[in-house]
Amino acid sequence: MLVDIGAASPAYADALLEREESVSTYIGEGVAIPHGTNESREHIDRAAIAYLQFPDGVDWDGNRVQVCIAIASRSEEHVDILQSLAAILMVPESAAALREASSTDDVVALLSTQA
Repeated sequence: MLVDIGAASPAYADALLEREESVSTYIGEGVAIPHGTNESREHIDRAAIAYLQFPDGVDWDGNRVQVCIAIASRSEEHVDILQSLAAILMVPESAAALREASSTDDVVALLSTQA
């Protein structure tokens, strides 16, 4: 999705998969946050996140993931997003709202209220 929206090149998508093979980006509460390495930043054109929802869940290195938030960031732009995610995942009701969001506006509102 990050490639489709013009935020990164296919090489960045490959870097996400490569990183996932060495370290799972599952962070709990049914959420994974794939992101590249410092070396892969050269393949990012602009900062962006991609929210992917899997209502029935998918196997993510032995964990059930319902939400994948892929991150493309050339510097520290993503830190606020990670802080918001951490706050959301600490509250079971907020984590459920993230997993069950039905629109982009819902996701943005959740992330924005935690910032």
